[in-house]
Amino acid sequence: MHGRSGWSRKYLLRLLLSDLFVVTLIMVMAQAARFGWNPLERVSGDLAPPYLLVTIAIGALWMLELTATRSRSARILGHGPQEFQRVIAAGFWTFAIVAIAAFLLKLDISRGYLFFAIPFGTIVLLIYRAAWRLWIHSQRDAGYLQAQVLVVGPLRTSQQMVRRINGARRAGYHVVGICTPPGDSATEVDEAEGVPVLGPLGDPVLQAAAIGAEFILLSGSDAMSLREARSLGWSLEGSGIGLIVAPSMVDVAGPRVQMSPVEGLPLLHVEEPHFSGPKLALKSIADRVGAVLALVMLSLPMLAIAAAIRITSPGPVLFRQVRVGRDHQLFEMLKFRSMYTDAEVRLADLEGSSDGNGVLFKMRQDPRVTRVGKVLRRYSLDELPQLINVLRGEMSVVGPRPPLPSETELWDERTARRQLVRPGLTGLWQVSGRSDLSWEESVRLDLYYTENWSLGGDALIVARTAWAVLAGRGAY
Repeated sequence: MHGRSGWSRKYLLRLLLSDLFVVTLIMVMAQAARFGWNPLERVSGDLAPPYLLVTIAIGALWMLELTATRSRSARILGHGPQEFQRVIAAGFWTFAIVAIAAFLLKLDISRGYLFFAIPFGTIVLLIYRAAWRLWIHSQRDAGYLQAQVLVVGPLRTSQQMVRRINGARRAGYHVVGICTPPGDSATEVDEAEGVPVLGPLGDPVLQAAAIGAEFILLSGSDAMSLREARSLGWSLEGSGIGLIVAPSMVDVAGPRVQMSPVEGLPLLHVEEPHFSGPKLALKSIADRVGAVLALVMLSLPMLAIAAAIRITSPGPVLFRQVRVGRDHQLFEMLKFRSMYTDAEVRLADLEGSSDGNGVLFKMRQDPRVTRVGKVLRRYSLDELPQLINVLRGEMSVVGPRPPLPSETELWDERTARRQLVRPGLTGLWQVSGRSDLSWEESVRLDLYYTENWSLGGDALIVARTAWAVLAGRGAY
């Protein structure tokens, strides 16, 4: 990752040049769109500098803010929302500084020029960053652009950590070894989850360097005393090897976590999840408004789909099925019919051929699916009538997968927490693999969303859903 031959230096240089290109292009276009190609056009006010100087100054300030917000930090690239949040923050601070400077210097900078440059430019930057992220994903899917990690912790905890990291390859971490805490007796296991077990942690720098690890990840930190953990941090000073500490509590998102240092201890305060209140009311309003707008915009395509279903196979256009909603209330979920009308009767003969996750029945080549249904399922168009369920308040745009009553009868108390929020037309399960997910992973994602949902996170999931649907990933 680091060093002269590391991938981060090369990638960050490309990202810097990309940002410079976008900012320069946008600033030149903003001036040309507002004032034509006259570089001597002056700003109204006492100083009255030419707009060319203003354009250069704003562009330079913008590039500085993109650096100051650490929007090109290698540790946040390729996963999570932080990169995009920092790009937006850079645009906000650039706009704020320009506005304050214009007020203090009594410069009457054109509002049209500023609004074209910074807000529109921020959108273009986000699009470029999203394109770079797709490239990173393709590289990481192929096993490149990874940071090498040595996991330190109890063997069982370390195995779980390796499984989590291996299941999130796009996060950019690759475990190359496992060490048990200092003083542990030597284990007879030489390998766990395909990763070599190196024995107890002795000299962390030598052990990490021997296997090419760039980070030491401390998992199950309660297995090491405070003194040992602090000594580990000291021993890594000047080595170029980073330290990552994984807290014992998992599946808790950043907005619910605040760090409070007390006597040198970084205490993590975890807020309880909220399932009512103003934020939920705002989500409900956003759901209904979004559903109305979507139904208006998609009315003609939905009519065309309905006509195609009616013409190509006998039976109703809509498929109605009882599902379990919030607080385990039953409701009738709507979908475009994608199967023949005798699909339920033929299910018993096909149960042994399921390609699903062991709990949900799925077949990649299901003979019960009509020709039109294959296309609808491939691009999730059969889900569009659920916008009516959203409008009724039975579903949300984003939420856990709506289960069948027969599924919930087999749930334990942990899994049942999925129903503390409304089920969604899309969700983390939709953008993380859909039918390709295991049952355990599907449950984990739904529970993670249930306890950590936010309006900003919903917007990101909707954007990722659009891409997943266009790519047709995990749908059959």
